[in-house]
Amino acid sequence: MRVRPGGPRPAAGRYAGAMASVSADARRLVRDARRLVVLTGAGISTDSGIPDFRGPQGVWTLNPKAERMSDIRHYVSDPEVRRLSWQSRLAHPAWTAEPNAGHRALVSLEQRGGLVALVTQNIDGLHQRAGNSPGRVVEVHGTLHRAVCLSCGTRCPMPEVLARVRAGEEDPPCMDCGGILKSDTISFGQPLDVEVIDRAVHAATGADCLVAVGTSLSVYPIAAVVPMARTAGARLVIVNAQPTPFDAIADAVLRDPIGDVLPALCDG
Repeated sequence: MRVRPGGPRPAAGRYAGAMASVSADARRLVRDARRLVVLTGAGISTDSGIPDFRGPQGVWTLNPKAERMSDIRHYVSDPEVRRLSWQSRLAHPAWTAEPNAGHRALVSLEQRGGLVALVTQNIDGLHQRAGNSPGRVVEVHGTLHRAVCLSCGTRCPMPEVLARVRAGEEDPPCMDCGGILKSDTISFGQPLDVEVIDRAVHAATGADCLVAVGTSLSVYPIAAVVPMARTAGARLVIVNAQPTPFDAIADAVLRDPIGDVLPALCDG
């Protein structure tokens, strides 16, 4: 079963249009799941004003320096990269972004029961702000809402550090040991948290249905949970505007806007 994009729709009737584009079979896969796992990527947050990285309006597309700031080697060795990174954190859209219809649909899905884990590649915290239980959200790339010292490992709320930047500290050091601070997120060159990845793999391989939303499924190792879940017997639904490497093994591929499709898909 494949559901391909329709033409543009007026604002009125968008939900009805989305219901028509999401087949009853796709909705049934989600409705009947007893161990449902959702994997989300940057695409679910673009409607909240948070750009992705590689798209036409992506962070790295529009600002080549941003990719350099995302590399731990440059971050540690170059004070200018750290200064630019702190200014970028001050201006990050996550501080003012609000959860959108896609996020809210996943909250409704959890409230209905059956959602065992929400694995996200996003660092914006919008799933928790929307109302998903923090204990069900697995943040594989960390969170922007905490800062961490690269020397002693001390963690603290990010707003505390940003207040120091606003007060004039261009590259605020750790208050405990004087080490380099950064957001508690995974940069290029940093190892992923093994326990977090194990938790994501355990959830996916124990699922009877996996829904991948707004992710290119090209970033490893987390993309590997999709074929692992499929091999373990899970049904697979992919919601993404562009093709992914795993469309051919999916039970349903949905191309329409996430903010339209997810409410319809989760409505049952």
